[in-house]
Amino acid sequence: MKRFENDLQRIEHALNAVGKNQKPPSLYDPISYLTGIGGKRIRPLLCLLGTRMFGGNVDTALPAAIAIELFHNFTLMHDDIMDKADVRRGQPTVHTRWSPSQAILSGDVTLVLAYEELLKIPVEVREKVIHQFNRTAIEVCEGQQYDLDFEKRNDVSEEEYLEMIKLKTSVLVAASVTIGAMIAGANDEQVEKVYEYGLNIGLSFQLRDDLLDTFGDESFGKRIGGDILADKKTYLLIRSMRMAGEAEKAILDKHIGVMPLDPEVKVNEVKSVMETLAVADETQKLAGDHYHVGMAALKELSGHGVDVDDLSYLANLMLERST
Repeated sequence: MKRFENDLQRIEHALNAVGKNQKPPSLYDPISYLTGIGGKRIRPLLCLLGTRMFGGNVDTALPAAIAIELFHNFTLMHDDIMDKADVRRGQPTVHTRWSPSQAILSGDVTLVLAYEELLKIPVEVREKVIHQFNRTAIEVCEGQQYDLDFEKRNDVSEEEYLEMIKLKTSVLVAASVTIGAMIAGANDEQVEKVYEYGLNIGLSFQLRDDLLDTFGDESFGKRIGGDILADKKTYLLIRSMRMAGEAEKAILDKHIGVMPLDPEVKVNEVKSVMETLAVADETQKLAGDHYHVGMAALKELSGHGVDVDDLSYLANLMLERST
């Protein structure tokens, strides 16, 4: 990320100022804690790059970038409670370090602070940006609800899963770069292409993240096999359940929806089924397909004189993690 070092420093400086010295500390400390324990700042960076690629001043986009990162952190605080997750970015989650009640309240304030940042963007684009922000926020909540609904179902289709991750994850990636482009005055056709890029890169990123959760290693700050232990209906599991023969189905039926006596046995046996059915390869291919769609949208913009080098470079950084 050295290429974007100045932009990232600008983002960190602005984030560190959010809620600083406000009282009570018990309300604002969890916000500073979560923003301070890492994260690649991909979404706010995309916002700044979306402005720069159309010749805009990134300083005018910085408040929107911070609003996007605050919204993202708001969702993480609440999602971790719903998912009963105890680790985030290799550190205790907010509700684990404090309490669920405190995490809910601090999350609520984080969302309000995001809107305070949006009020700082140029007035001529403010309404359009807030409309995009609101639409995206609603879609993210819809995606989270689908994810919760899927926990009670064993008949989730691949298409339903892709729609869920589009809403829960990809639309915020797409909105980040789109809002940046809007602030720079991009026209409707350009905004559409930028959104297509972000949406597909986001889908590719989430599919690869699912792969890493099951087939990666703990250096990424996540417990490997966490999705399996939580019976998450990932593309890997959904595809496995649909393709399973009698032997594989017996293994999945033994573990899915069952509290494991030995978590390691559950993870290893379900992973073994996934390996037998080669669903990781299919998931990797699907992630690649979405990557190519996103890059094709960038190529169209490049053909009309827009400098897309930074977005192309960032997409490859996002997706270069090896499974």
